Amino acid sequence: MKLLKKFQFLRYVTIVIALEIVAISINFFYAPAKVAAGGATGFAILMNELVGVDRAITVLVINLLMIILAAVFLDRGTTARITFGSLILPILLKITPSFQVLSDRTFAVLVGGTIFAIGVAMLYRVDASSGGTAVPPMILKKYFRIAPALSLFVIDTVVSIGNIMIDGLEALILALFSLMITAAVMNFIETGLDRRKMVYITSNEHITDVKQYLTKNNTSFTAMDVRGGYTGDNREMLMVILDNQDYNRLIRGVHVVDPQAFVIAYDISEAHGGTFI
Repeated sequence: MKLLKKFQFLRYVTIVIALEIVAISINFFYAPAKVAAGGATGFAILMNELVGVDRAITVLVINLLMIILAAVFLDRGTTARITFGSLILPILLKITPSFQVLSDRTFAVLVGGTIFAIGVAMLYRVDASSGGTAVPPMILKKYFRIAPALSLFVIDTVVSIGNIMIDGLEALILALFSLMITAAVMNFIETGLDRRKMVYITSNEHITDVKQYLTKNNTSFTAMDVRGGYTGDNREMLMVILDNQDYNRLIRGVHVVDPQAFVIAYDISEAHGGTFI
């Protein structure tokens, strides 16, 4: 992320790559399977199947309307942030070939939803957007305090219901299934790739030995003064943040030093910045 902030052109390259991933998910998986899983691209699939309008044209028209809405109701920074992606995505949809990769519709939706989520998550990581139906939730949040996740879910569900006109109830079920897959994958990418453990350790008699063990193994820790609620005794508690793969090694080592050491561990999604020693 620091590299992207330093070299802005890398940020735009990342945005284009992410948008191309979105385009691939549409042209290789969703459109051939005839499944419209919400959003501007989903509506474009509906229009293409129902009246033959080019998907890229539909997305472009929707995104232009959304840019106008953003310019009227949102701030300049937000409008600028969505404009680039809104204009580039239709171009990529047009120049990216469209053909069926998988014959099984369910598998196609599963793969397409995963790929789509990767592209959108990449956009979020660089504070960008592909525009489309992401704009109305921003407006509703600003003026009516409606949670974006709720309004976006409603919009995507309404678009997905249109699948009934294309291929009946099966297409609708596949579209809703795809929305769940996309949400799950995005959540994992956003919080799962940097998951760590936050561990609190205290000992009645061997806290100094535990600190020596951590120092010897180059494990940074923060020492905090705490007091027992029952005895009122003062003691130290150590906080350690480490990668998941190092957790079991830490616990085994601490319990070798003090089998009675009191340990509490939490899963945390992210940790940023330097080390507080």
